[in-house]
Amino acid sequence: MTATTTASGLVVVAKPGGFTSHDVVARLRRILGTRKVGHAGTLDPMATGVLVCGVGRGTKLLGHLALDTKAYTATVRLGAATTTDDAEGEVVSEADASGVGDDAVRAGMAALTGAIEQVPSSVSAIKVDGKRAYALVRAGERVELAARPVTVSDFTLLARRDGIGADGGRVDLDVSVECSSGTYVRALARDLGAGLGVGGHLTALRRTRVGPFTLAHARTLEQLEADPGLSLSLDEAVAVAFARRDVDGELAADLSHGRPLPPVDLPGTYGVFGPDGAVIALVAEREGRARPVVVLAPA
Repeated sequence: MTATTTASGLVVVAKPGGFTSHDVVARLRRILGTRKVGHAGTLDPMATGVLVCGVGRGTKLLGHLALDTKAYTATVRLGAATTTDDAEGEVVSEADASGVGDDAVRAGMAALTGAIEQVPSSVSAIKVDGKRAYALVRAGERVELAARPVTVSDFTLLARRDGIGADGGRVDLDVSVECSSGTYVRALARDLGAGLGVGGHLTALRRTRVGPFTLAHARTLEQLEADPGLSLSLDEAVAVAFARRDVDGELAADLSHGRPLPPVDLPGTYGVFGPDGAVIALVAEREGRARPVVVLAPA
């Protein structure tokens, strides 16, 4: 694929730190020579890792992808709480964390695992009276967000480093997290530190998976600059992300014109492929018919 080709599909980017998700989209538009690029599953500028972007007709997939589970590796620093629950905020409290043992850490992590009520970080993108919470905080306003249900299916301690900071009283914990969409890993760091009585915040975050897309699918911006191209074609992306139904030429023609198909009792949204193996549409069964959610192939 050359820089002027507008093939359709997904590009899974290994986002670097310091870039917003919009920054990545702008870079991809230049690399791929098309304005038709969008992203799903926003990452904070400090975070790195998997960012799913749609190109061409692949942008039609973004709102339908099941990106409801995510996985991360992260570093939690015990011994200080910050205004933003991460390293970019101002320290608001400090304590010596050197006496916190691994058993206490694991017990604290276990308490934050499962179906929990989590108060999002005050610098999240959640809207309050029509404005983003982080914008209100930056304007000097005090923001208190309501707790919301999330699921943390895994919160595991991978490694520990003691003697952090000028006084050696801070402790860094490398952790892995698997969670539902809407979970804030920064809030897990904050709540773990608070539960241990020493405060905590996030110093590093890398998303390793969103939905079915992993770092194995991802390429860096530098790799994409050197060799522009899709991570997954439209056909491959739908095959990875959705259940599959294959149809004959007559049904393929009907669907490509937006007409419904007979149902086959597949749950949820699924991909329908023609006899040539190319995806035609995403469909969902309702009212006794398999009806198109979005038609991907031109009639």
